[in-house]
Amino acid sequence: MTQTHTCFDVEIADGVAHIRLSRPEALNTMSRAFWNELPMIVRQINDQALARCIVISSTGKHFSAGMELSVFDNDGLTGAKSDRHTAMESFRHHVHHLQDTFTCLDQARMPVLVAIQGGCIGGAVDMVSACDIRYTTKDAFFCIMEINIGMTADVGTFPRLCKLIPEGWVRELAYTGRRLSAQKAKEIGLVNEVFDTHEDLLAHVLETAREIASKAPLAVAGSKVMINYARDHTIKDGLDYIATWQTGMLSSAHMEEAFKAKSENRPAQFQDLLPLRKSM
Repeated sequence: MTQTHTCFDVEIADGVAHIRLSRPEALNTMSRAFWNELPMIVRQINDQALARCIVISSTGKHFSAGMELSVFDNDGLTGAKSDRHTAMESFRHHVHHLQDTFTCLDQARMPVLVAIQGGCIGGAVDMVSACDIRYTTKDAFFCIMEINIGMTADVGTFPRLCKLIPEGWVRELAYTGRRLSAQKAKEIGLVNEVFDTHEDLLAHVLETAREIASKAPLAVAGSKVMINYARDHTIKDGLDYIATWQTGMLSSAHMEEAFKAKSENRPAQFQDLLPLRKSM
């Protein structure tokens, strides 16, 4: 299954949905179409249970140079100049819309892996911070560019990045606008692995995604829910919630299939997650 959009190409195979940023000639900047297409694609995969794992990658020299300034044209900051307060109220909702574009990655039922080459700049840092696991090429770098254009990053970098790396590093990157190299990103825990080439990077990420897709989807979804819950709550609350989750979601059938497949030396066969019910 292959789909083409203005900013993305989407291919679904072997339980993996591969979403590729497809505007290398524009450094994969985040145009207006980007902010509408990405959540639509992710929610379709999520709601219809079209895959068991999502991979996001890019094309060309750089992963993404971040948000196009045209996204702000005639919206709040530059529009409705006759009433500043009304304009700013509208702009606040516009920022929430941009934030929701990446929140859908965090809230997806299946893990989201991202493969990063070259520059990951500005809004792209917000984007990859919302993914489950990050991998890069050795030439990759991260930059919280907003400080260099006189603004504060506002689409998700700080709430999420502070959970991923030491706060001191977040502050240095945010205050200075310096580049964080792939190797240093690995050292401080932002990325899991660094690869010599884009080809090696994609091969590893897709293989990892296929491995995840081979596991029981309900157990994987539960693991993501628990990890996110633990991130946002106390240990006591996390322990109580996993006990409640297991009471309702533990599948003896999936466990039996896992043990049986192992004893028979074959791949386990698990039922996919069900599509979400949107209405009665």
